Amino acid sequence: MNAPDLRRRALLLAGGSLTLAFSLAPAWAQGEGGAKGKGKLPGSLEKEPWLDAWIRIDADNAVTVFTGKAELGQGIKTALLQVAAEELQVNPARIRLVTADTARTPNEGYTAGSHSMQDSGTALRHAAAQVRFILAGMAAQRFQVAESAMTLRDGVFEAPDGRRATYGELLAGRQLHLRADGKAPLRPRATHTVSGKPLRRTDIPAKVTGGAAYVQDLRLPGMVHARVVRPPAQAARLESADTDSIAHLPGVLKVVRDGRYLAVIADGEYRAVKAATALARATGWSVPASLPGTKNVPADVRARPAEAMPILERGAAQAGGKTLSATYTRPWQLHASVGPSCAVAQLVDGRYTVWTHSQGVYPLRKALAELLGVEEDTIRCIHVEGSGCYGHNAADDVAADAALLARGYPGRPVRVQWMREEEHAWEPFGPAMLVDVRATLGLDGRIADWEYAVTSPSHNNRPGKAGNLLAATHLARAFTPPPGKPIPQPEGGGDRNAIPYYVLPNARVTHRFQQNAPLRTSALRSLGAYCNVFAIESFMDELALAANADPVAFRLRHLDDPRAIDVVKLAAEKFGWNRGKPGARRGRGFAFARYKNLAAYCALALEVEVARETGFVRIVRAVAAVDCGEVVNPDGVRNQIEGGIIQSASWTLLEQVRFDQRQVQTVDWASYPILRFNQVPQKLEVHLIDRPGQPFLGTGEASQGPAAAALANAVAQAAGVRVRDLPLDRARMRAAK
Repeated sequence: MNAPDLRRRALLLAGGSLTLAFSLAPAWAQGEGGAKGKGKLPGSLEKEPWLDAWIRIDADNAVTVFTGKAELGQGIKTALLQVAAEELQVNPARIRLVTADTARTPNEGYTAGSHSMQDSGTALRHAAAQVRFILAGMAAQRFQVAESAMTLRDGVFEAPDGRRATYGELLAGRQLHLRADGKAPLRPRATHTVSGKPLRRTDIPAKVTGGAAYVQDLRLPGMVHARVVRPPAQAARLESADTDSIAHLPGVLKVVRDGRYLAVIADGEYRAVKAATALARATGWSVPASLPGTKNVPADVRARPAEAMPILERGAAQAGGKTLSATYTRPWQLHASVGPSCAVAQLVDGRYTVWTHSQGVYPLRKALAELLGVEEDTIRCIHVEGSGCYGHNAADDVAADAALLARGYPGRPVRVQWMREEEHAWEPFGPAMLVDVRATLGLDGRIADWEYAVTSPSHNNRPGKAGNLLAATHLARAFTPPPGKPIPQPEGGGDRNAIPYYVLPNARVTHRFQQNAPLRTSALRSLGAYCNVFAIESFMDELALAANADPVAFRLRHLDDPRAIDVVKLAAEKFGWNRGKPGARRGRGFAFARYKNLAAYCALALEVEVARETGFVRIVRAVAAVDCGEVVNPDGVRNQIEGGIIQSASWTLLEQVRFDQRQVQTVDWASYPILRFNQVPQKLEVHLIDRPGQPFLGTGEASQGPAAAALANAVAQAAGVRVRDLPLDRARMRAAK
């Protein structure tokens, strides 16, 4: 992979190329800067209203589109291309998309929380529509014909008499740096030729053919390689380090020591690995017994101090009826990226360039500036895809490593590649959680009272501050991590999806927030929604059984949102929910949630086979129904839902971090297994409810919670026993009674 283009985005006409921003009136009629629109602008246009931040058209009619969101494997490059191509009426193959670059793209914060289409897709749709609208007016004026008399195909207007003008020709010599106003008419869905249709992912070919697809593949001229030697644990104290003996090893260019931070820089990757291994052997540490261990995670979570924060208080507590209560837990879990994190950084003439798979290049730049003691504008962060994760893994930490080591070895690009044991032991973890829930059934078979409390530490400690970067905590002048904070509702963190989407006239929900945790925590895909939906939807099944009601019918009894009802009914219908009971050792489960109670709707039916003698759980089939508003790329939506189901199955059946009183023990794939092919659903269907004209709803994290709950409900039916502590691994299933 070659180095990306390092030129800063031009703002004005230069060299025969024009970067555009438009309003509904010509720039020359509005004065400098254009007119401010009134009211809130759509999507990320509200934060970045200048359209030259989003779209560029060159004199040769080439089109470039900019987004502050990053491709993480979710297919957002393809979907955003479709949105822009549809409104511009340009062949998507002709559009170049530039993602997440602090020198070139809008600042859209993090690519997280299933916000890409909602924020960036909406902004690009309206920006592109405004570009097309003003260009149509310019073409009509040039041809002296009505706009309706012209045709537009692939960025070229044609008059009835055959005269033609490209976008680039219409804009020649004009400078139109104007604000968006969100008023341009969007193309009717019936006329769409690109959006709403399957389009092959632009990022897939290199990934499946062994091409240069990831930051791990990046090779720059003169690049050197580095490895970091970590402490055995965060609380470890450095007692000794024989750096002199390492400095003379073949290929070693520099040995770095700053407090507890140790690293080697070498002229080749294998030489860096060998030198780091030698340095680790030549280093002495003392490791205090400061961790609680994972022998009894639920008890540890319950024992830690927590602040009770009510997030729902509706009606009054009801007595009488049949009352049930239960406790559900999830363990510590990893992002477990198959490709360990990597970054490249270079310092030249006082300016840093960092190639990173961070999900937030602008917040990372801010944290790096504090870490390095420099101004933000001396750092450029360029997103390059990483070989995988959704959530805050070690991408930002390895970027900090690369930047620190580039400072110590200026002039040449420094590549830092984490090792497997580093990734497993040092990435920010998905925290252990505990849910207590109690409900009373009325005589009418409905839930008369609901009480729910979720206990969890912070789920979001992404950079923005230097203290959020691992290396910063190991320096001689160490940075202190900022205290964890809860994410406010309605999105929430540990309490994401803790408020049920069902009609519950009397309900109380509490977030028991823990500011401190024994390990570093941050965002793992869907945050607290995974555990909360698992708990709520498992308990809904238990309540349905107590009410002698079918689980699907019981849910429908408590829903009043027509779109929610539609996905529940569709999933049940496509699964064949009422076709009779499954065979021996088999069970069926159902679950529903609307992600964050404001994003995509997802209902899921699932069938499993459980071998109690071995504890092995096999997913026979899964059927999902999804409503994510207007669908841009149906294949992309299905990819996300399918991937979420499989990832959730891995969490639910297998994954848990273990640590003793001194350090993390699950540092490889043997100690931290993930889902294998023999546990992937044999059959997996995703059915979409398209809502043309409705807003885009975040989809990437919609299926994780429902998948966990449907799986747990199916296992409970097949095994004849309800297991409320995750994961449902072989040992736990064999011991279940």
